[in-house]
Amino acid sequence: MKNSRLMILAILLLAGILITQLNQIRNLDKQLRQAKADLKQTKLSHKKSETIVSSPQSQQDNVSGSTKIVTSFVKTFSNQPTSSYPEILKGMASQKGINELTQTFAPSVTFSDKAHYDVPLVAIKNGWGSDLNYLVVVKSDVQSVAYAITYDIDEKKVTNMSRLTLKGAFDNEK
Repeated sequence: MKNSRLMILAILLLAGILITQLNQIRNLDKQLRQAKADLKQTKLSHKKSETIVSSPQSQQDNVSGSTKIVTSFVKTFSNQPTSSYPEILKGMASQKGINELTQTFAPSVTFSDKAHYDVPLVAIKNGWGSDLNYLVVVKSDVQSVAYAITYDIDEKKVTNMSRLTLKGAFDNEK
């Protein structure tokens, strides 16, 4: 009788351990899949970094071309009516960027039909990587406006914008 009770107790204990181990196998499997995905992403990121470091001329060409596109983008939207943004900016910016520009920034800046805006300053903050960060100043006879613009080299589009306040040399608003 004692032996059968001990045997039942041992079987229950082993069954509990077995169930716990099976449950941990599922959790470990999930962790393994996540680790493999992280490793794959890290390898891709490392490969991009390796490419940039091994071919600085290529990255310099990317930055030069991107700067021209960002300058053209800013000249286009600052000298066109807001209603035409979805058509004229379609290949230059992401849909999020166009919507943000149309709904947020354009109404806060007076883009008149008679005013002509120049782009006296396009400065790059970060020239390495697939996302380039620019500071762009747009200036007319009446006002100056500054934007922080993110350009994605892979997508070849402006992906993000924010308007900045100007103090100093470019601040000629009355």
